[in-house]
Amino acid sequence: MLTGLDFRRLRRWELALAAFALSAPLLLPALAPGGPSFLRPAMAEDMQQPDVSRVVSVGGAITEIIYALGEENRLVGRDSTSTYPEAATKLPDVGYMRQLAPEGIIAVNPTAIVAVEGSGPPEALAVLKEAKIPFTSVPDTFDRNGIVAKIRAVGAFLGVKDKAEALAQSVEQDLDAALAEAAKRPENERKRVLFILSTQGGKILASGTGTAADGIMRLSGAVNAAGTFPGYKALTDEAIIEAKPDVVLMMTRGGGETAGTDELFAMPAMSLTPAAKNKALIRMDGLHLLGFGPRTAGAIRELNTAIYGKTKNASQ
Repeated sequence: MLTGLDFRRLRRWELALAAFALSAPLLLPALAPGGPSFLRPAMAEDMQQPDVSRVVSVGGAITEIIYALGEENRLVGRDSTSTYPEAATKLPDVGYMRQLAPEGIIAVNPTAIVAVEGSGPPEALAVLKEAKIPFTSVPDTFDRNGIVAKIRAVGAFLGVKDKAEALAQSVEQDLDAALAEAAKRPENERKRVLFILSTQGGKILASGTGTAADGIMRLSGAVNAAGTFPGYKALTDEAIIEAKPDVVLMMTRGGGETAGTDELFAMPAMSLTPAAKNKALIRMDGLHLLGFGPRTAGAIRELNTAIYGKTKNASQ
């Protein structure tokens, strides 16, 4: 047992971790879906004029925006999805955005945290709140307006609204040009694209609606072949055949989570698709493709070209 003297000797972050360990059974029910939402309002109160001299960035697009704003000197840590620009990978890694360990964040002594919406888990955020570290969550929607809003939100948090507005307008113009070009393609010429997140265990885990993958496919002038189910799910053989994808889209990554081209199209159901006939498989960097940050206009153009080819004139 710790005595009163022991508690006085503990540093603020150690007290926060100790409090979390003791109160976790009481905290978790309140943090469960449908429970009372006390965390964000409390954090909002702490957000009055935060010190942003030492910032931890959570979310690849958030980190990209900070670099694009020229404010990277503030960064003292980033999450594992923040892999661009390369300089960001030299910063301490505080873990995956949805599985953050508060100890890793507190260890870099941040004065503030800026995270993309959905970061967590909630119990880790509760510890950070107890440690009195200012925290802001940036909304994440997979469309043109969401990207621009994200830039402005990060700029406001860092206190550089003018720089953020200039970047937002530049990105907005680039996005509008890319979207206008993609929109020229007639509906009856648009290809059906199946985004596959994983093929582990011989199961095709594909993207439905409401995902970054669905968003980028639609912005690029393609049709999501998977249909209208929300989120990601494993497809049955019948669903794969019924989807009739012309093209398969995957992220470029290792780890054995995805099959090679020949292995993928050798799967019984996949072998019966139009994509298998032409071995039409596109692989793109995950953050570039799905980050919905400053580079998204380039991702739209790259994906559009990969799907339809460079010589196709969509306006004809």
